This record gives sequence, structure tokens and C-alpha cells, in this order.
Amino acid sequence: MPDISARFEGLGVGFAPYLQPPGPEIVRWTVGEPGFATPKEILDVAIGELEAGNTKYTRGAGSMELCQGVADYLSKHHEIEVSAEDVVVTPGAKQAMLYSFLITTMPGDEVILLAPSWASYEPMLEFIGAKPVHVPVRKDNFHPDLDAIREAVTDKTRMILLNSPCNPTGAVFTPDEIRGILEIAVDNDLWIVSDEIYSRMVWVDWPHVSPASLPGGMERTIVVNGWSKSWAMTGMRLGFLTGPPNAVKAAIKSQANSASHVPTFMMEAARVALSCDGSVEEFNLEYKKRREIMKNGLSELPGVRVIEPEGAFYIFADITGTGMTDTEFADGALEAGVQLIPASLITGGEGFIRVSYATNEDAIHEGLSRLRSWLL
Repeated sequence: MPDISARFEGLGVGFAPYLQPPGPEIVRWTVGEPGFATPKEILDVAIGELEAGNTKYTRGAGSMELCQGVADYLSKHHEIEVSAEDVVVTPGAKQAMLYSFLITTMPGDEVILLAPSWASYEPMLEFIGAKPVHVPVRKDNFHPDLDAIREAVTDKTRMILLNSPCNPTGAVFTPDEIRGILEIAVDNDLWIVSDEIYSRMVWVDWPHVSPASLPGGMERTIVVNGWSKSWAMTGMRLGFLTGPPNAVKAAIKSQANSASHVPTFMMEAARVALSCDGSVEEFNLEYKKRREIMKNGLSELPGVRVIEPEGAFYIFADITGTGMTDTEFADGALEAGVQLIPASLITGGEGFIRVSYATNEDAIHEGLSRLRSWLL
């Protein structure tokens, strides 16, 4: 039997070992899955498109109507001004991230990650031969340390990767912090890849700000976003990216030589989703409610310290006060009937756990009750 490519040796799989669905008796706080059904108006459009026979090949970057809808959405919600030709619709935001990494790096180039960061970034970069450089965030609020970022830049650095609101920490970087990171990128002629999949889920007084919306930002920023989180469309695998013309042209080539395009019948449904603001607002009200329940419940557990979750739908809790490692805590929680993620699976996450409060309210209450019975 021939050997597989050496590129897979040592390649991580992030949180995957703790994302396997447990038995029905286990309360699951792991997966970043919105606890809502996809809005019916979106489903109705998708079904109508199937019935109309829209199942053939089409424009690789997405229909012009959909790409214009994305451009209008970015202008309305994030002050990012692009045209329909500047948008590429991808099979999920993760695919858009991979295109962005291919566009901004070559093998051996360094990429600055703000650690702890989402579990897939590091293996995706390693997969294409780029080198992740982990710069720790502040431990008091998980916000970036600008001085540490500056010091991490070398002559091999090509890109800074941002994710705000952040998975796994829930941090929402301030406008001044985003400006500071953009300044570092300008001073060193670096790319920024900005993962903004949680950009509508902000629970603090300051807004989400994209570096692409700031002076000097659009020419060096690739923005990645998608439909999975805000519209509860995770399984439909729809994302998009935008950026300067050279990056968009490269993304179109990446898509043409890999996925061709997203399902044709989903394009109009995705366009309609962008105007479903009522559903987004309804979901967000529920997330805020669930956030308070989870935050208050975890804070009452002995040895558990909760830092204010500012956005997305995750809490990154310090469990070192329990005297357990994060893996020991996660394994004990599973025995108690609650599945959560030990953050030592990612660089910089040692001593923390990640929980998702996107699940339904009953599962939050039941899980907290089980953890109290275990720890108290």
C-alpha cells in the first residue's frame, strides 16, 4: 500500500474529538450550532428554486443578484463599500478562509494568530505550508496586545488573522484596537484576513468594526463572512469573501479549480436571507437571554471564573480554581452528563473550557444543574 502525502503528518483536527455527538442522555454544550430552525421564508425560496429546476451550472462567484445582495448587506451593516464583482460566494466560510490563506501566503510565510484562536486556523495554515505564529491575547479580557503583535512581526510575516467577535473567547475587539492592528499591517505592508462570521452578535456597547471599513484597510483586507450563524443555516454551507481586486481575482481562480460554485438553487435563498433582519434580531434576543443564564450559572460553580462574554455565543471559562486541568474538567463533566470542550486542544487555551450557549434554554438549565451536583 502506498503512503499518503507527508502533509498530513501531525496535522491537527482541532476540537473534533470533543464534537462527536454523545448519546441522547448527554447535554451538549460543544458545537457552534444555532439552536433555531432556519427561517421558513428562506426554506420556501430554496424549495421553489429546486422545483423551478435551478440545478445547473451557473456563475462561479455566485449569481450577480446574490453578489449584489452581499455588497448591499456589507454597506448597510458594516460600512464596507464594494461592488457585486468584488464578492465571491463560497461553500461555507471555512472554504473562504482557505482561499484567503492561499491568496495571502506561500509555504514558509508566517501568519500572526491571536491566541487562543479558532481551532481550524492553525491546521489549515499548516496544511498549505504557512507557519502560524501565536501571539497571546490579554488574559483579563481576551483583547489583543498591540505591543506583542508588533514584536511578533518578522521579515517572513505576511498576514495577521483577526476574528472579532471571537470564537472561542467571545471577545469583541474595540474600534481603537482594530485601528491599531490595521496600523501595524500598514506599517509592515501585511495582509489582514478578517473572519467576521459572528459580526451581528455583539453584546457590548461598542460596535463590531471591520478593518475593511477603515481608511487604508480595504486595500489589504480580505473579509470572510457567511450565513451559518446569524441565519441558522450551518448545513447549507454558504459563505462569502470580499477584498481588493487582486485578491478577488485569485479567489475566483481558487473556486474555479476546486468547488466551481455553491448550489445554484441556494443562491436566491441566500439573497433573501440577507434581508431577514427580523429573524436575526429575534435570534439575538434569545442569545442574550441564554448568555445571562449560562454566565450566571457558571459563575456560581466553585473554582470557575467567567470573563465577560462580549459577543458570538461562547463562554471561555477559567477552571484552574477547581484544581483540575481543563481535560480533567471536561472528562468529569462528561461523566456528569455534560459535553464541553477543554481548550488545551488549541494553543493558548490551557486551563480554560469553551461552552456554547447557542443550545436551547432547557439544555443550559439542565447542564448547569448537573455540574452543580458534580462540583458542589
